[in-house]
Amino acid sequence: MARAFDPRSFRKKLAGVLGLGKSGEAAARLLVRKGFRVLGSDSRPRAELKKALQRLPPKVSLEGGGHSDRLLSCAFVVKSPGLKPDLPILKRLAEKGVPVYSELEVALAFSKAKDLVAITGTNGKTTTTALTWEIFKAGLPRGRRALLAGNVGVPACAVAPGSKLRDVLVVEASSYQLEDSAHFEPRAAAVLNLTADHLDHHGSMAAYLAAKAKVFREQGPGDSCVFNADDPAVYGLSRSCPSRRLYFGAPGPHVHAWEEKGKLHFKLPGWGKAVALAPPGLPGRHNLENAMAAGLLAFARGIEPAAVRKAFKAFRGVPHRIQDCGTVRGVRCVDDSKATNVDSTLMALKAFDGGGKRLLLILGGLHKGAPYAPLKPEIERSVKGILTIGAAARRIEEDLSGLVPIFPCGDLPTAVDAALRVAAKGDVLLLSPACASFDQFRDFEDRGRRFQDLVRAAGAR
Repeated sequence: MARAFDPRSFRKKLAGVLGLGKSGEAAARLLVRKGFRVLGSDSRPRAELKKALQRLPPKVSLEGGGHSDRLLSCAFVVKSPGLKPDLPILKRLAEKGVPVYSELEVALAFSKAKDLVAITGTNGKTTTTALTWEIFKAGLPRGRRALLAGNVGVPACAVAPGSKLRDVLVVEASSYQLEDSAHFEPRAAAVLNLTADHLDHHGSMAAYLAAKAKVFREQGPGDSCVFNADDPAVYGLSRSCPSRRLYFGAPGPHVHAWEEKGKLHFKLPGWGKAVALAPPGLPGRHNLENAMAAGLLAFARGIEPAAVRKAFKAFRGVPHRIQDCGTVRGVRCVDDSKATNVDSTLMALKAFDGGGKRLLLILGGLHKGAPYAPLKPEIERSVKGILTIGAAARRIEEDLSGLVPIFPCGDLPTAVDAALRVAAKGDVLLLSPACASFDQFRDFEDRGRRFQDLVRAAGAR
């Protein structure tokens, strides 16, 4: 394993930043502030990097159109999340002995906060991270702040270095970020669920699980990690956890958070009796699980039940995750653009289960390697039509043909227009793509905003 990132070992030397997306830009700005010379390298042509150049400090030198051997002269390289591990430049850096670190690890090396809370899993990470942050904001005493960063869309390099000693840093950690981190030691962590995702990046389920396990690998006996007891992959992974293990799931003697009679019950080791709280008002079983995980993380770090109760009552979810965005001629429109994999879309469909076949479902985008067949039971229960978009459209049509009418639409504007033409009053138009967004959009947020714009425009007609 590579040594942990220590900025003192590289003082005033040349640092490379591989990939100049949101995280890469934040890393470059941080390193310049800390006195490093920085070489930014991106696969996009230099002409497409004009906006990035405007945001970057003048001390950052930049190469576009690919990654050259100039990076081999760097003392270390920061790899942006999402860049595949089989990039030729990464092999050349390894041969040269140039250490490569994640943006997350570099950010934490400059953080003064000693209390790190990290959430990972296939689905529900952003909702759980946001809810955990809200709980800590409600429960920390005056003089202590809860800071939010990571895969939630706020780069850790933009937040962690500004932390103070008594702050709590709440981080959403993706498998991409974790796989590149040599040293990662949260005081409290959570693994929510694990299903096949990002296999096009990691290459195998075993490699994906190994990346996720890094969230607790370096924890100690005084730390805690929260696990989903009902998820076989998560439960299996938990057996190798060196810290205190806390479980949520169906009621049982080994479970520390469970749902019963409409309330969430929490009982940590050493507690005399359980605490019962009303859950947040969010749809779906998965959101009960997210709340159980967030509550356990908070209780593990000493937050009082009153703060958890307050945050649960006030929490309204996160943008682009089963988010109502208007009604057009009696058709309810729901933005679930954050559903970037099949399992996440399955959870969204289950949230509408029981309402009859009234869903018009927009599926498609960039295929991530997993089949769409697991959606079949829920489609048969609640979907009246599928509208496909993006590069994965043909694969979706092959996997789901014969269930309900499928309308090949190509792009999002066409899909929204077609859905509203065939929908009846009382139907639901659901954007829950089960795919990445990068074939047609900058990210899932861009896709969600575009959907909401289209809904508003349709409502105004």
